[in-house]
Amino acid sequence: MHALFLASALLVGCLLAVQASVNLQLNKAVGTPYGASTLQLSVATALLALLAVAAGAIGAVRLVPGVPFWHLLGGLASPLYITSGILLFPRLGALAAAGLFVTGQMFASLGLDLFGLLGIARKPLSVGIALGALAVLAGITVVIRGQRPAQTPPSAGPAPGGAPGTPGRAGTATVTAPAATAAVRRTGGLGQGGWILLGIVAGAVLPVQGAVNAALRKDIHQPVTTAMISFMAATITIAVVLAVLLATRRTPRPRFAPLRTMPWWGWLGGACAAAYVTATFTLIPTIGAATTVALTVTGQQAASAVIDNYGLLRLPRRPLTAPRLTGLALLIAGSVLVQLT
Repeated sequence: MHALFLASALLVGCLLAVQASVNLQLNKAVGTPYGASTLQLSVATALLALLAVAAGAIGAVRLVPGVPFWHLLGGLASPLYITSGILLFPRLGALAAAGLFVTGQMFASLGLDLFGLLGIARKPLSVGIALGALAVLAGITVVIRGQRPAQTPPSAGPAPGGAPGTPGRAGTATVTAPAATAAVRRTGGLGQGGWILLGIVAGAVLPVQGAVNAALRKDIHQPVTTAMISFMAATITIAVVLAVLLATRRTPRPRFAPLRTMPWWGWLGGACAAAYVTATFTLIPTIGAATTVALTVTGQQAASAVIDNYGLLRLPRRPLTAPRLTGLALLIAGSVLVQLT
């Protein structure tokens, strides 16, 4: 049974990679990431509500008035994570932002385990846990830094800057994202330190979300209903954010007509998100926060490597390289160290 829990953590990590990939289609159709996020979270909420009704678990909502208020706030992590990604990716670059998120996840999960916070059983620090956490962080760093530029079909005309695209090997054009260090220099507003702190906090809220939802599950005893309540809070929060941004004209109005031409699998993001959130708050009390995060991050990176290598889900192809394979090996080794100690 314990092996099944570990395998489940790896699987839901894979779903995170699929969710991020298919959501690009939803964002492209709706025209605003805030609107796409609201739609995705609404789909997840509706799906979980249907499952709760089908399983006869919807009656557990009657217990909500008697639970501590903070047990209902786990869903706030999802909008914060999504919004932080929207803010950080253009400022720090995708590579730097992803590294900050993972750093926050790992250290928050270790904090929950080592100090026994939010109802998590306390786990003493050991050399294996420390080495495992370092290996996971090192593995993700190597994976991120070792990836090659994306390969996309050659442009039929001039690039946006006016220069024609340069065909690469096998008829592809190499598209390189701006270097993370150069992007950091262009940050404004909060300043470089502020944006870095936001990225770490945005990653850290995901393990906290799992722990809070685990506490809510103990109150109402129904995992599907717990996930539904969490997503209701997330949907209401991101909908309010969208409404404020629309009122202040900070984001375009969502488009719905293009959804008819979106591939059917573009709707799978909500299902993946629902499965991830439900699995994490179920797994954290059983195998620990650090182990859950380590395995989900490993699954996420492994699935991402497959998607990149074969250009699945209409994404540019990024062939696997020796550094990325080395990083994946470090991730797996780190997860094993965290689990076995």
